[in-house]
Amino acid sequence: MSDVEDFRARARAWLAEQATTYGKEARRGLSVEDDLALGRRYMAARHDAGFAGINWAVEIGGQGLTNLHKVAFEGEEMAWGMPVVYFGISLGMPVPILIHYGQDRDWVKERVRKALRGEEIWCQLFSEPSGGSDLAALRTKAEQDGNGWKLNGQKVWTSWAQYCDYGVIVARNDPNVAKHKGLTYFWVDMKAPGVEVRPIKLAGGDSHVNEVFFDDVKMTDEQRMGAVGGGFGVALHTLMIERYIATDSAGFGPHLDLFIDLAREIEVNEKPALEDGRIRSAIARNYAMRSGLEAITARAMKMMEAGMQPGPEGSLQKLVAVRSRQRLSELAIDLQGNAGFASDPHAFVKESWTASWLNAPTGRIAGGSDEVLLNTIAEKILGLPQDHRPDKGVPFNQIPA
Repeated sequence: MSDVEDFRARARAWLAEQATTYGKEARRGLSVEDDLALGRRYMAARHDAGFAGINWAVEIGGQGLTNLHKVAFEGEEMAWGMPVVYFGISLGMPVPILIHYGQDRDWVKERVRKALRGEEIWCQLFSEPSGGSDLAALRTKAEQDGNGWKLNGQKVWTSWAQYCDYGVIVARNDPNVAKHKGLTYFWVDMKAPGVEVRPIKLAGGDSHVNEVFFDDVKMTDEQRMGAVGGGFGVALHTLMIERYIATDSAGFGPHLDLFIDLAREIEVNEKPALEDGRIRSAIARNYAMRSGLEAITARAMKMMEAGMQPGPEGSLQKLVAVRSRQRLSELAIDLQGNAGFASDPHAFVKESWTASWLNAPTGRIAGGSDEVLLNTIAEKILGLPQDHRPDKGVPFNQIPA
């Protein structure tokens, strides 16, 4: 048995022991606050068992294993429905960026330890109401204030901000240069004076995304990550990580096996839907697509293990997986007829086709909309010419608002 498979078997056994206390059956009917509290206990147990920070360096609090070990554990964990959703962004993007750019190593180590144990949560403050999917169009201002900075503006669609202790944020420090150049990246205390969080209720019934307002929020220069004016590069580093967090070929919706089970139960023309050629074709296409995405992910993980930076293929992963999830969810609802309209606001997205379909549009926007990803694929993978960009090279304060 290989080292990764031995690790997978050990993880599977540990997860099976924890499922009664922390799995999806234990979570049914809990409020968000109670589920989060359960999640914090699970994260602490996971840390103590040696399954936290799997591919992070030992000196920063991780296990010092490979990306493949991490993927193996998460693949096993996903099947049990553990309460980890609140911590995914925190551990997936802000904390790795903090590790990479953090200046005060002792302070960073403490944040990493608390994040791994679920004691602290980080958010990512990128999107803005007027910017759409164009990160470089942001208008939140970071102005120098003595030896530090003053932050003013608004962010939107920030996941779990209402429960976060810290966040990473990109703000405009210089409006007199081209829009990609006048940006600086910071970490911000979400409990600081002047920070206001307002949850947004989504179509699926939950409120995990938020508007966040900053009114003269004070930051020290130690909160800056990267060079002044170099924030767009740090943001791209963050987004590159985000593309490879989305390593679920199901687009974080129900597994294909659940669709096959449904097709066995539902009848079409007085026969099981599974015998219908159109349904079998849909299953075959999904299986082939998901196998291809898993191969892309495995290749990217091998590249990172070899010290290389994975390419833009992560855009394919996110674009195709979530689109496919939405279409398969719609087909599953159609197969059920009127019964497909039944909706439970507390249903798990990975086991309810209705919840999956209702929440899929959020997944198609988060981390870069379909249109942004299509441009990345066209330009970076296929080598096609860039779209015409009339604001390219123009000082930001001269771009019509």
